Amino acid sequence: MIAREREDAAPRRFLPELVLVGITILWGGTFLVTKIGLADSGPLFFVGSRFAIAAILLAVLSPGLLRGWTVRDILAPALIGCTMVAGYALQTTGLQSIPSSMSAFLTALYVPFVPLLQLVLFRRVPGAMVWAGIVMAFFGLVLLAGPATIATLTLGYGELLSILSALAFAFQILFIGRFAGVVDPRRAALVQLATVAIGSYALMPLTGEHLPALTSPLIACALALGVASAVIQVAMNWGQAHVAPARATLIYAAEPVYAGLIGWIAGERFTQFGLVGAVLIVSSVVVSELKLKRD
Repeated sequence: MIAREREDAAPRRFLPELVLVGITILWGGTFLVTKIGLADSGPLFFVGSRFAIAAILLAVLSPGLLRGWTVRDILAPALIGCTMVAGYALQTTGLQSIPSSMSAFLTALYVPFVPLLQLVLFRRVPGAMVWAGIVMAFFGLVLLAGPATIATLTLGYGELLSILSALAFAFQILFIGRFAGVVDPRRAALVQLATVAIGSYALMPLTGEHLPALTSPLIACALALGVASAVIQVAMNWGQAHVAPARATLIYAAEPVYAGLIGWIAGERFTQFGLVGAVLIVSSVVVSELKLKRD
């Protein structure tokens, strides 16, 4: 009986991590769709529409979420939503002046930022094997970006904005980990999605971005990503209630790997450096788990 209980407990223990892996794979697949959608739209309108559709979809499918709100239900998710707005706005603005490969690498700096901020803000020190995994993941991301990208790195305007976007995304992961379990994950997701949509639309006049023509590809991409964003945000809020932020960061770090694999299937090139980097990133998750197994 005890053995059976332990066998049943093992899958449940890893379920939150498997959920985060699943949404990371889904997240990686969104980049190809985003690339298609951005051909017909400015970045802020596209991001705003994607998250507005996600918020509306979540509200329609869960009508009970619209009743019985408290201040706590709004404040913490809205704070997380603000970090998401900052991250997407800084990233997309930086992309206008630097290559996408450089932007992807600098945005991935959230991987070392999360444990450092966790140490400074919350006095929580990740275990030694988690740190080892973080170092492996970071060097994997360097290889995934490619030596040519790293060689051209300078601290210009676009690069600085991309680094700040990484900082914003690091705060997003930390705050979700901090407040997950306090607010219903669907309710938190609804506020987060709505905050990103409103914030993105509000920033359009400040950046000079205009309303695009509503083409069929743009509408299809926004709808598809809206569904994906709703699933990702709810699952992320639920999963991080059971997974430490530093550990979750390592799982999310594999997103460029899945994006690269999906791109490769679609006909894009996957370099040898990228392949080694992908192996390092995936291995980092296994390495970080070794300490947990000994505990």
